[in-house]
Amino acid sequence: MKEMYESDVYAEKNPTWHEEDSPWKAGHIERMIKKNNISNSRICEIGCGTGEILLNLEKAFPQATLSGYEISPQAFKRAEAKETARTHFYLKDLLAQGGPQFDVLLIIDVIEHVEDYISFIKKLKSFGTYKIFHIPLDISAQSVIRSWPISELRRNVGHIHYFFKQTALATLEDCGYKIIDHFYTASRLELPNQALSSKIMRFPRQMMFAVNPDLAVRLLGGYSLMVLAE
Repeated sequence: MKEMYESDVYAEKNPTWHEEDSPWKAGHIERMIKKNNISNSRICEIGCGTGEILLNLEKAFPQATLSGYEISPQAFKRAEAKETARTHFYLKDLLAQGGPQFDVLLIIDVIEHVEDYISFIKKLKSFGTYKIFHIPLDISAQSVIRSWPISELRRNVGHIHYFFKQTALATLEDCGYKIIDHFYTASRLELPNQALSSKIMRFPRQMMFAVNPDLAVRLLGGYSLMVLAE
């Protein structure tokens, strides 16, 4: 699956590289960092795409220096053109080549794309004090019954691993991480450019989530998980 990102395949299927989602994701990352009062002078994102998450975080943390690592030449080219004095981008696999230490390592919607995601998660540990993961919770009762949503995620955006809350957290713990904090993010309710099916499901998801968040996510889906770990 790595070839999907190093070639033109992913760019052809996702020409915006989901830049429109970046302010929303950056907002939740900012919330996690500030809520837990963690050091953030050196922030790094693995799989930074076109760099928009880091550029949004640059505004939120004016004392931070930010680094983005990306393996796709197409995404890197777009990111490189937007570099600033405090935000720099690199076309390399940080985990393969080694590099500096960071206060916060961001792994935002990445592990579901990585073939050997267990080894990948374990290798991350030595590169930063704190890690913030954003993990889509693709497995729910309705997604399994309908089946095609998961198939479309595999075909169009390259998801090859699928999680629900308990398996996502257990994976990080099994890889030696301590979970500090986590919360749901309403990806299918709040992100722009949602499909008609997501728009139809918005109200029942909101109503059930207000009553029982865990049950709503397990039954109806539509949410991702933001996790702070060390």
